[in-house]
Amino acid sequence: MPRPEVLDRIKEAEQEADDIVAEAEQDREDRLAEARQKADEIRETAREEADEAAQERLEAAREDIEAEREELIAEGETARERLEEQAADNQDEVVDHVIDLFEEAVHAQT
Repeated sequence: MPRPEVLDRIKEAEQEADDIVAEAEQDREDRLAEARQKADEIRETAREEADEAAQERLEAAREDIEAEREELIAEGETARERLEEQAADNQDEVVDHVIDLFEEAVHAQT
């Protein structure tokens, strides 16, 4: 094979090698970009799921707090009613006792 043809074939082979390297680099860049995009999507999905889970836990906590609040109010109302009944039961005795004290004080002055 004559030298000019060998030189042309070498140049063609080098060009092919450069094209293959350039294509491989472009493929690598494309794959990296795709991987980064997928990673961003995965992070965003995970963030959304975490936010949703946190919101669900917060709502459950609020429901628990509301149930406990209702229970405390009911217990407080029951205690108040019991105290009112005790006060009503003691009212006659207290009035009688105060009258007795008053009468003793009046008799003591006379």
